[in-house]
Amino acid sequence: MSSPLIAPAQLQSLLDTATPPVILDVRWSLLGPPGPDLFALGHVPGAVYVDLDADLADPPGPSGRHPLPDPASFATAMRRRGVTLDRTVVVMDGADATVAARAWWLLTHHGHDHVRVLDGGLNAWRSAGGDIETGPVTPAYGDSGPATDHPFTAAVARLPVLDAAGAAALARDGVLLDARSAARYAGEVEPVDPVAGHIPGAVSAPAAMSHDIAGRFLGLDDLTERFSPLGVAPGHPVGVYCGSGVTAAHTVLALRLIGVDCALYAESWSGWIADPSRPVATGPMR
Repeated sequence: MSSPLIAPAQLQSLLDTATPPVILDVRWSLLGPPGPDLFALGHVPGAVYVDLDADLADPPGPSGRHPLPDPASFATAMRRRGVTLDRTVVVMDGADATVAARAWWLLTHHGHDHVRVLDGGLNAWRSAGGDIETGPVTPAYGDSGPATDHPFTAAVARLPVLDAAGAAALARDGVLLDARSAARYAGEVEPVDPVAGHIPGAVSAPAAMSHDIAGRFLGLDDLTERFSPLGVAPGHPVGVYCGSGVTAAHTVLALRLIGVDCALYAESWSGWIADPSRPVATGPMR
């Protein structure tokens, strides 16, 4: 299986072909500035903007702050960005793929076989000397464009997903990773959700442990060295959650690189605490 990551030089090579990839820019930050504003100021030539809240999630509710989107609505949003099953899709964010991985996960989960993540994001593209485009972009294909024999329909669901009961069982009998910061895991701080702490039995594994200071994923040996002490290994049941199910997809991607199939608890902490009867643990990992 080819790597789901793509380097800037590889992306440039694809852009120079007769069938360039669809590039989805999913920059987003809880604290801002708004992703569309950043996109307009500069993006990879030909990229189109995808909004995390509108396109990659359903509205907040009992299933958390970023519930998985309705498959049909997601497919429509992707087609309008030019996604078809016969074209490679490259997803990217500013640097560390903690948002881009959500788009990678959803597209892969719903049946697209050719999705790559730009390793290091826009920062890596700039550092490699890549051209920057400004202003809005109109996709070359989509619902209103030329007909295609390979429409993206999100008709399948093929990656493992956990519900609350499954997450609790995995925390007890397997390995459930918490991809938030160690301080949020411990319940020392909680800047977003109304309850601090973690799912009892979960293991602290901040998403930042998977990439370097520039936001690029670590090499396979380094990833293995970091996750193995947590009980993560191919063939062992592993799941992951974060605050709202977005950053956790980054960990799913990191583990995919080292041959570990990791289930996503999509509702994550914000969904877990929506039911006050569910237990909450605090304190650092022992």
